[in-house]
Amino acid sequence: MAKATKKQALGRGLSALLKDPSNDIKSVSDKNADKVVGSIVELELGSIEVNPFQPRTSFNEDSLRELASSIKELGVIQPITVRKLDFDKYQLVSGERRFRASKLVGLETIPAYIRIANDQESLEMALVENIQRQDLDPIEIALSYQRLIEEINVTQEELSDRVGKNRSTIANYLRLLKLDPIIQTGMRDGFISMGHGRALINIDDLSDQLDIYEKILSQNLSVRDTEALVRNFKNPNEKAAPQKNSAPAFAKKAKKELTDLFETSVEVKVTKSGKGQLVVPFKNKDDFERILKLIKSEK
Repeated sequence: MAKATKKQALGRGLSALLKDPSNDIKSVSDKNADKVVGSIVELELGSIEVNPFQPRTSFNEDSLRELASSIKELGVIQPITVRKLDFDKYQLVSGERRFRASKLVGLETIPAYIRIANDQESLEMALVENIQRQDLDPIEIALSYQRLIEEINVTQEELSDRVGKNRSTIANYLRLLKLDPIIQTGMRDGFISMGHGRALINIDDLSDQLDIYEKILSQNLSVRDTEALVRNFKNPNEKAAPQKNSAPAFAKKAKKELTDLFETSVEVKVTKSGKGQLVVPFKNKDDFERILKLIKSEK
C-alpha cells in the first residue's frame, strides 16, 4: 500500500496548507492555487456540508452499510468533490454516498477534490496533464477521465480529442470503476493488471468478481487464463470445440519435409477416408515461380 500512503501524505500536506488563514485560496489567481486544483486533499468531514439542491434525497440503508464496511476495510478509493465556500468551509458537489458512509464508520477525514472559483480551465489542464504521466495506475487514469467528463462536462468523443486517446480506450478505463473496490485496490497496488480487470468486468455480480479475483491471486493466473476462466464461468454448459483429428504419421513427416524444402509453411490435410489436400502458400509471383522450380527439380 506504499503508493496510497504516499498520496495520503501529500493530501495531508495540502490539508495543512488550507488550514492556514494566510493561505485562504479562493480562486485560481491566489497563491498556491495550482497546488490544490486537480489534487486530492484530506478534508475534515465536519468542514463539509451537503448540497441543499442535491436532487437525490433518499439513500438505501443496506447499500450504505455495505459501502461503509468496504470503506472501513479499504478506505475511500474514489475521492468526493467539494466546492470551497469560505475559509475551511466546503459544500459537497458529488460523492454523497461515500460522504455518508464515511460518517457511519466514524472517519474524521475524507479524500476530496476541491473546486475553487474560475478553476474550470486550470482544472482541465491539470487533469489532461495528469493523464499524460507515465506512473499512473489504471484506476488513477480512470478517475481522471471520469472527472473530466463529470466536472468539465465533456462527452467521451470530445475527451478523446482532448487527450489524444481512442474513445474505446477511454471507455475501457471507465469500465474499471465498476469493479469491486477490493479489486480496484488490488489493481492500484499492482497485484493484477488492467487486462485482468477488463476480463473481470464481464462478471456482473461483485461477489463472483471477488471469487475469481482470489483465484487469480492464489493461482497466479495470466490475463489469458483469466479470460478463459470468465468465459467458462459465464457459459458453464458451453461445449468445448471438438478436437481436430491428429494427422497420420506420413502426413506429419511430409509436412516437415516439404516445409523445409519450400521454405514456407506447408499444410497437409487428411480426411478419415485417407483423401487429402496439400496446400503450399506463396507470397507473390516470384515466390510462386521459385516453388515451381523446386517442384520440377525434384522430378
